Parts: sequence; structure tokens; C-alpha cells
Amino acid sequence: MRAKINDDLKVAMKAGDKQRVATLRLINAAIQSAEIEAKKPIDDAGVLAVMTKMVKQRRDSIEQYTNGGRPDLAETEQAEIAVIEAYLPKQMDEGEVKAAVDAAIKETSAASPKDMGKVMSVLKAKYAGKMDFQKASAAVKASLG
Repeated sequence: MRAKINDDLKVAMKAGDKQRVATLRLINAAIQSAEIEAKKPIDDAGVLAVMTKMVKQRRDSIEQYTNGGRPDLAETEQAEIAVIEAYLPKQMDEGEVKAAVDAAIKETSAASPKDMGKVMSVLKAKYAGKMDFQKASAAVKASLG
């Protein structure tokens, strides 16, 4: 995955796409930072986790910029999200999340909100990068609550 990002960075530089170049450099910097923190190279799953975190941070920033009356900065963040999401697997829709939550609850024999941790760990193992775990957490609470 890193090789694809680096190749796309070279193509964007040659094309003069400044926004894409800046975002791809941000991705590389975040990956490098995660590797330094882990003290070893990270695999594709680690890269997905870093990029998912980047998208979440940008969504939070968009909300703050919108509330603060800075639509220009919100647009920049949205453009970065579009570039980052191109490298992430397709996100599951609400119906797919609900089905996955129900399957995980059956698999773990979860019966109460105390079992939420078991259900979430199964979901994170199976659907890393494909599922918004905040929404999944809410669905698990609703099902077990």
C-alpha cells in the first residue's frame, strides 16, 4: 500500500496537483510517525488504521470549522478526506453494520451491555477499515441494551 501511495505521489507531483501532493505527503508523514512510535515498520492493516484515524480527525475539523464560520478550511479538509478515502476499503452501510453486529452478538453469545467489549473486539478483528466503529458501538448498545 505504501508503494502505491508513493507512486501516486510522484504522478501527482508531475501533474502539478498541489492538493493531492500535500495530502499524500501528510499520509506518508502519519505512516512514518506511526512506525517510529511502534519502533518497527507497520503492515497494511496498520496503514489502514492510520488513514482511518486521519479521516476521523478531518471530519472533526470540518465540524469545528463549519461551526466557527470557516467554510474555506472545511472545504480543504473535505478535499483531503476524498484523497485519503480513495485508499481505504469501501465503508459498510447501516444495513451491513447492523447485520455484522447481529452476527457478532450471536458468535459471542452476548446477552447484556457487559458483553459489549467481546462483541466490539470481534467486529474490529473482522471489519478493520471497513466499518465506522462509533456507529457499530451505538448499534451494539442498542441491540444489547
